Amino acid sequence: MRVRLVQSLHTERNNAGDRFEATLASPVAVIPAGATFHGHVVSADSSGRLKGRGHMSLTLDSFELNGKTYAIQTSTSSRVTGDHKKRNLALIGGGSGVGALIGGLAGGGKGALIGAGAGAAAGTGGAALTGKKHVHIPSETVLSFTLKAPVQVTARPAGS
Repeated sequence: MRVRLVQSLHTERNNAGDRFEATLASPVAVIPAGATFHGHVVSADSSGRLKGRGHMSLTLDSFELNGKTYAIQTSTSSRVTGDHKKRNLALIGGGSGVGALIGGLAGGGKGALIGAGAGAAAGTGGAALTGKKHVHIPSETVLSFTLKAPVQVTARPAGS
């Protein structure tokens, strides 16, 4: 089933156990589109400053139909950030190159070597300061889940 998030979720502010609400994006059997679903964050972690990936996993717990709440068990839907390799290489390599250029202009070959080391250190510091990557799932995002067990839905009385 596909549901649409009502609010945004973010690893900077959401933690495992936090509740969220979603609406059914398209009808499933007797459940009409727009039905309200409730779920929770299973896990939420930002990446490290220089390595690792941020991730967030969600699951659905229940839905509402005809004034009744039905408990469900679903698969998880997960999001993962990209890794740090390209950005870190750019910051560290760029710092090293700029440092070598400035050192070479100021002090020749020996200055270039010293400048490259200093630039690499500065680039590593910059990567560490700006390093954490967060998972952000905006409101209105459509997520897919699979039921782990069938749900017995009570039919609405005739004439209601």
